[in-house]
Amino acid sequence: MAAGEAPITQAVKWIEDQLRDNPGTDRVKLLDEAAQRFDLSPLDADFLLRQLAQRKKAP
Repeated sequence: MAAGEAPITQAVKWIEDQLRDNPGTDRVKLLDEAAQRFDLSPLDADFLLRQLAQRKKAP
């Protein structure tokens, strides 16, 4: 991860990497781990949850 990068940006990249490597991974568990790993605020975690839900529905 690049120094100075926003934690939410780092979390998004980390989650994308995890899903690319293992598409069947439980997204809620990934979100929880990302929130802890990158010290996300509840608002940031909620944003990520909505993003993951939208991506799952996309064809």
